[in-house]
Amino acid sequence: MELRQLEHFVTVAEEQHFTRAAERLAVSQSGLSASVRALEQELRTPLFSRTTRSVRLTEAGRALLVEAVRTLAGARAARDAVDAVRGLLRGTLTVGVEQCVAGVSPARLLAAFHREHPHMEIRLRQEGTMSLLDGVADGRLDLAFAATVSPLEWRGELIPLATEEMVVLCAAGHRFAGLPGVEWGALPEESFIDFHPDWGPRRAADAAFASAGVRRTVALEVNDVHSLLELVQEGLGIAVVPRHFARKPEAARLVALDLVAPEATGPGSGPRPARYESVVVLPPQRATSPGARALVSLVTSARERDEE
Repeated sequence: MELRQLEHFVTVAEEQHFTRAAERLAVSQSGLSASVRALEQELRTPLFSRTTRSVRLTEAGRALLVEAVRTLAGARAARDAVDAVRGLLRGTLTVGVEQCVAGVSPARLLAAFHREHPHMEIRLRQEGTMSLLDGVADGRLDLAFAATVSPLEWRGELIPLATEEMVVLCAAGHRFAGLPGVEWGALPEESFIDFHPDWGPRRAADAAFASAGVRRTVALEVNDVHSLLELVQEGLGIAVVPRHFARKPEAARLVALDLVAPEATGPGSGPRPARYESVVVLPPQRATSPGARALVSLVTSARERDEE
């Protein structure tokens, strides 16, 4: 069993199509098919269920996929470690990122990394936080910039980036627009616009509503912040989002309001503050790639400069 065969197998599994996988790998389709067939013959079992339009993993294929991803990640880490000893970073750095993560600009950060390490290939994946955690855990991602991650959810390393309050965003004509703030008790009657449950801002909002004991209806779910802001502008609902969303140019005509907790009646009473927390997600230190450590070093340096 060769690493090249495992790479071919994983790519076909991800694309669920031999032609697309061959194009992605820049190999001939016949060569790719032969490679997968040789792997199946070695393992003495079919790895894919093939049709004229697509391929699906068999039970044996699903079992192999988990280990194949780990093996390829380990091989990349071994090559990167040798290059790092030689003082040269090569290979691939695969980064996952939540959209609109606070405390860092992924574009500027990756540009700085590319200038310092031009021989490293950078790959970027934008996904929701739970998908990012899975990606770092199984080796698909070297590290991730995520949001609202509980220490109970992650046994690797978490590096805090930023913490900010959540605010209510509404259109200028909404009944909340002229208020100094919005109390939790006024929210159940509203219709909400939010992200799908996997995204960090939605996770933060859901946690805040649960803490406050307030139920809400999310009528419109989106996958990007620009759509959310546009829907709020059209008066189709309100949103509870990280404060920095309100500073985006697309939010210029929207009204941002603080969430006002009811007065506490005793120690520990009342909901916890609604906060959005951004973090860098890393695997356990022994599994962290040299490229990931170099990128984290840039994050740390940038934060130290900002604090001076």
